[in-house]
Amino acid sequence: MDGRSLAARERKAPGVAVAPARGALARLWPLAVLGVGLLLFFALGGPSYVSFDTLRENRADLIAWRAEHGVLAAFAYVALYAAVTAFSLPVASVLTLTGGFLFGWFWGGLWTVTGATLGAAVLFLAARTALGETLKARAGPFLKRFEAGFRRDMWSYLFILRLVPVFPFWLVNLAPAFLGVPLHAFLVTTFLGILPGSFVFASVGAGLGAVFDRGEDPDLSGILTDPAVFLPILALIALALVPVVYKRLVRRPGLPQ
Repeated sequence: MDGRSLAARERKAPGVAVAPARGALARLWPLAVLGVGLLLFFALGGPSYVSFDTLRENRADLIAWRAEHGVLAAFAYVALYAAVTAFSLPVASVLTLTGGFLFGWFWGGLWTVTGATLGAAVLFLAARTALGETLKARAGPFLKRFEAGFRRDMWSYLFILRLVPVFPFWLVNLAPAFLGVPLHAFLVTTFLGILPGSFVFASVGAGLGAVFDRGEDPDLSGILTDPAVFLPILALIALALVPVVYKRLVRRPGLPQ
């Protein structure tokens, strides 16, 4: 090998290293934008603008605007809820009740579910684009086995994660992105899984006018522990577990397959 060939290789080497680095940065920017948006929300005092006090003070104007621009108001609400979900802003409960207050329990719940599903899809895709391939490449044997087990019963597991209010919504949006869940499964289980809770909160929001007239704030502490709410959700969780339990039983030795 002559000196000129060696020099040419040395000149190309930095370019080879730069290309993957640029590709990694390009994959990270969607998630970075969402993270910066979350920080800006707090830095600009966002929680003080999305509150029951703000809704109480502006409810007449909001109702008048919704009455005058019905379709536009619905689109605006869905877009706002999608942004709140994508940026993981901690105001979803207030916004869901606002939807029920403005549109009624049915349409308010439906627009909430639509916006939340769209926003969750944005976060899911951003996380999968930014970190999904990297984590998959570095995954050890345990994580690979866990991913395989999760995907085997992913419909049941995803549905349960959405129904159980213990898990943070943003975490349930991120985890499937790292476990190889297809987008269509994520969208379907998100939409159906958050329907019950969204309608419950929207129905509470539909009665906010009377609460404000009494000079009170809505009490959300006991909503999900109310047996009328908790028991149907528990029944749905049990129903979602049926396929998982059945598969475990038929795999036992001595049982017909």
